[in-house]
Amino acid sequence: MNKLLLGRYINGNSLIHRMDPRSKLALSFYFIGIIFLANNWQTYLLLIAFTFLGVLLSKIKLSFFIRGIIPLVWLILFTVLLQVFFTNGGHVFWHWGPFTLSKYGLVNGVYVFFRFVLIIVMSTLLTLTTSPLEISDAMESLLKPLKYLKVPVYEISLMLSIALRFVPTLMDETAKIMNAQRSRGVNFGEGSLVEQVKAVIPILIPLFVSSFNRAEDLATAMEARGYKGGEGRTKFRVHVWKLRDTMTIIAFAVLTIALIILKN
Repeated sequence: MNKLLLGRYINGNSLIHRMDPRSKLALSFYFIGIIFLANNWQTYLLLIAFTFLGVLLSKIKLSFFIRGIIPLVWLILFTVLLQVFFTNGGHVFWHWGPFTLSKYGLVNGVYVFFRFVLIIVMSTLLTLTTSPLEISDAMESLLKPLKYLKVPVYEISLMLSIALRFVPTLMDETAKIMNAQRSRGVNFGEGSLVEQVKAVIPILIPLFVSSFNRAEDLATAMEARGYKGGEGRTKFRVHVWKLRDTMTIIAFAVLTIALIILKN
């Protein structure tokens, strides 16, 4: 099974599932912003505890969130190593050419690692507890003021919703194509860099063909159902703001105040 969880939704009846998708989407972006307020172990410990509480309230197994981190582990490690060896400050443990291993670099690398993990976990929490259709409705609602500036809000939210919905589908399609190519004797990840690049070509061509065919079928289906854009369309799913959404906003406000107090 594909490990990438972006765009996957797990049906449930937890407190997080029942929240208004508008509040979940807005608070997810807000959380990413306030992460940068943390600059010591106390603030990061507070953010970790807050995120872990959200995972518990979602009633989704922790293994799902770990699976969401694994595909991006190399990107995280690469970014952490850049911070560790190219950040100067404090006691210097090792130095060679442009590379420096210092106390400040190690501390900054640890902070960057936790920052990445927290962002991934919070983003995964959003997608696992909110269906793509709900995310699309939330985006359209939050971007609604831009309609006065002639921005095609409905079309933008629809495109992002379709893209998010088909990410796991395309990844599953990639896995099937790779298995088919392996059965024909193609070795991925072996040989020189040029050979590895050549091995990717048998994947890209059928994947592009399949993607364009899927897009054409989707467009034909939408036209057959009389789709003519968002103007004049009524809403089948009506979202209602409830007390739990207000209480969650208050919790995030308390978190922000605590981060400001605890930060250096």
